[in-house]
Amino acid sequence: MEPGSIMEFLNNKSILVIGATGFLAKIFVEKILRVQPKVKKLYLLLRAMDTKSAEERLHNEVIGMTLFDVLREQHGASLYSFVYEKVTPVPGDISCVDLGIRDSLLKDQIWNEIDTVINCAATTNFDERYDVALGINTLGPLHLLNFVKKCNNVKVLVHLSTAYVCGEDAGLIQEKPFPLGKAKKGTEMIDIDIEKKLVDEKLRKLHSEHAEEGAVTSYMKDYGTERARMFGWPNTYVFTKAMGEMLLVHYNRDTVPLVIIRPTMVTSTYQEPFPGWIEGVRTIDGVAFGYAKGKLKHFPFNPQLIVDVIPADMVINALIMAMVEYANRSATSEIIYHVGSSLRNPFKFSNLNELFFLYFTQNPLIDKEGKPIKVGKLKAFRSMATFRIYMAIRYSLPLKVFQYLAIITGLFQKPYKDKYTALDRNLKRGMRLAELYEPYVFFKGIFDDTNSEKLQIAARETCSEADAFNFDPTSVNWEAYMMDVHFPGLVKYVLK
Repeated sequence: MEPGSIMEFLNNKSILVIGATGFLAKIFVEKILRVQPKVKKLYLLLRAMDTKSAEERLHNEVIGMTLFDVLREQHGASLYSFVYEKVTPVPGDISCVDLGIRDSLLKDQIWNEIDTVINCAATTNFDERYDVALGINTLGPLHLLNFVKKCNNVKVLVHLSTAYVCGEDAGLIQEKPFPLGKAKKGTEMIDIDIEKKLVDEKLRKLHSEHAEEGAVTSYMKDYGTERARMFGWPNTYVFTKAMGEMLLVHYNRDTVPLVIIRPTMVTSTYQEPFPGWIEGVRTIDGVAFGYAKGKLKHFPFNPQLIVDVIPADMVINALIMAMVEYANRSATSEIIYHVGSSLRNPFKFSNLNELFFLYFTQNPLIDKEGKPIKVGKLKAFRSMATFRIYMAIRYSLPLKVFQYLAIITGLFQKPYKDKYTALDRNLKRGMRLAELYEPYVFFKGIFDDTNSEKLQIAARETCSEADAFNFDPTSVNWEAYMMDVHFPGLVKYVLK
């Protein structure tokens, strides 16, 4: 990597970004436009039926976000003219052949012009419908690879994955690809074609029975979880992401240099474009949300285990650095980067719990009546079994007694019935949250990030812009970051 090569690489480049309305994709787009205004073109694939719909999504869900305020200050009234000179929204869908791009002229233009492809498309719901997750997370990367094979000048393909494609592995987890079809447990191979056929058959059967859409959704969610656990993954999300990686690595062969970025739990921005920006409730923030609202007082987690978090802008800095490093390499090259903190700057659940308490005691949220919400420390349960027993004794049993007494006394009507329904709903929501998070709050793996560390070292030695693309987890003071950046950002952008 030569000094100054990041800006030089980006100068006059045309980049195709898939999944452009996603959290990390927006940070990527903002960074490129801010640090290298001489980029030639950013083609943003947006799930939309036509150009007008794609333009609306670009305006409302990307450029219109607070994330772009620094660019707004830089360009003032000319921001949108600058953006629309550099950015072309492309209506399409990664789950379709040729990315669902219908405009043949635009498709030819992309095939002839783009130099770099960044795939950020994903559905990240742990219990997504299996058909949806399979289409986006598994078959989507293969559709993208087939699209790239038709391009004339692509120098590198960067695929954004997740470190948790490892499933529930323990110990030191290497930056290595998965062999096609290899399951995490059992001897049965994963045949992705068969998985697709099974999904299609299930959907045909459900529709032939005139099942309501809600019933179809519920069934496909359960089916995805069933298939994931059968092969050794905890949920549909990581299972389908792992299969997507398998297809990319297996079928890429001599097509293009391939970079796979595997971040851990992504949190708010550390520094750029400003500290604390976040969108939506992400990973550990689901717990923070319930806790700060005073609705979550007990949760299963082992205080001594590590919660592997990494700020979002560091993930994007790593992605850009890897993109530049691997462009123009041999087409047989592929590399995987873990971007996380568990190995070199570990942060424990006990520390997180303590900081939850400190921050939301000093800065309580305000309830509907204008009163501060009081919080205590989360009570930890070191296993799901003890948590389930506690919840059954503490909540489920009294709730059933309440229901029984209300029925036999003839009082199971409004407002008693409404109160029961609300309490039952909250209990089920809390148990569902705990079960979804179970693989991560009891996760015993440490992510080896040797490749990422080597990339950082090389950048510091040879790249004059390394500081502007920092992704070194050892540079983060977790207490200061959580208290001064992440929690305030979470309150401002999510909990407001």
